[in-house]
Amino acid sequence: MNDAKGAFTADRTVPRDPSRFEDRFAARATGIKSSAMRDLMSLSERPDIISLAGGFPDTDSFPAEVFADVWHAVADRHKASSLQYGPTEGLLELRELICRIMAEDGAHAQPDGVLVTAGGQQAIALAIRTFIDPGDIVIAEGPTYPGAVPTLTTYQARVIHIPLDPDGMSIDLLEEQLDRLAAQGQRPKLIYTIPNFHNPGGVTMSRGRRERLVALAAERDILIVEDNPYGPVRFEGEALPSLWELDGGAGGVIYLSTFSKILAPGMRIGWVAAPAPILRKMNLGKQAIDLCSSTMSQRFIIEYLRRCDWREHVARLNTIYRGRRDAMLAALEHHFPAEATWTRPDGGLFVWATLPDYIHTGELLARAIERHQVAFVPGEAAFLDGQGQNSMRLNYSGASEEVITEGIGRIGAAIEAMVDLRRALGGGQ
Repeated sequence: MNDAKGAFTADRTVPRDPSRFEDRFAARATGIKSSAMRDLMSLSERPDIISLAGGFPDTDSFPAEVFADVWHAVADRHKASSLQYGPTEGLLELRELICRIMAEDGAHAQPDGVLVTAGGQQAIALAIRTFIDPGDIVIAEGPTYPGAVPTLTTYQARVIHIPLDPDGMSIDLLEEQLDRLAAQGQRPKLIYTIPNFHNPGGVTMSRGRRERLVALAAERDILIVEDNPYGPVRFEGEALPSLWELDGGAGGVIYLSTFSKILAPGMRIGWVAAPAPILRKMNLGKQAIDLCSSTMSQRFIIEYLRRCDWREHVARLNTIYRGRRDAMLAALEHHFPAEATWTRPDGGLFVWATLPDYIHTGELLARAIERHQVAFVPGEAAFLDGQGQNSMRLNYSGASEEVITEGIGRIGAAIEAMVDLRRALGGGQ
């Protein structure tokens, strides 16, 4: 069409064929799997939906007066610098504070061995991006963190899952898998693990298995990526040494963590601790993505840590979460079928529940949302090989005890309806 000056302009009211892009996408873009958590995130804003899907920390417990005081300090002392670019590796003062936080867990690092990231998710992405070419093997627990799935598929990793049990990843099965790969002339690039309060598994790797994992990885010359966002979120038992600590500075472990669970996810600040050659490569990769993490968020965290004891805040959270976990476990006992099983976490944010194998939790989720207004993460989202179809991840940190009890009751009702339908169709139990 022609405009008033006679120049041709496209008719924006006519949609163009979206398939025209298909032959232009990069090969890695075609295989990316969406994060089920992000797909379900919009449900958290619907007042009619009880969402037990997202890993939401309880930010309501953050004192309003502290929040206001910290922002005032940032505006008063660092207005200009907090609005500017910062170094890619992160502000030095924050990296020094991160080292103190790591030391609380026995994971000692130096500021020049730490890279500040845009949340823990970017830390995972940088670790995978730095090492994985298409087809390279990554070992991960089965299930694994659903948020890692899009990263692993983006970089076209070949993921081999090692089953979890109440003591974490089975090192016996891992060793058997490594032997099979070695017989084929193959070696994994990375072992990705969440040893503390696994997401979504809800279990913690025992000390003995931690020691064996570090020794086995060193023997086979395989790097471990230790993802530890939940370490301080402990309700029961004694803290166990990190894989980073057990490695003793030998350079076999890349350590990831975040302020999302001990402070607030909206800050989008995490970190990586790694040997210098690895950190240099990650720094270059981060430059290509975002130049630097939010300087304003970094300043907020620095000022918060100057004024407050983060351990006291986490202790408050842990008291809240312990009650919510107990409410969820009690509701599962009451509302889920006798054949169901679930984990009993000593900390973290999640319970992993497994239903009879004739119940597909993807189908259950659709029924639960449409007819019962409740959501969870289906188990298949935590695997890259189609496993987990009768399992689910349930979050207890983001809702009150009363809402958790109601939500589990609604899921139980959805399960009962599917069981009744199966019986009506002659499937029995």
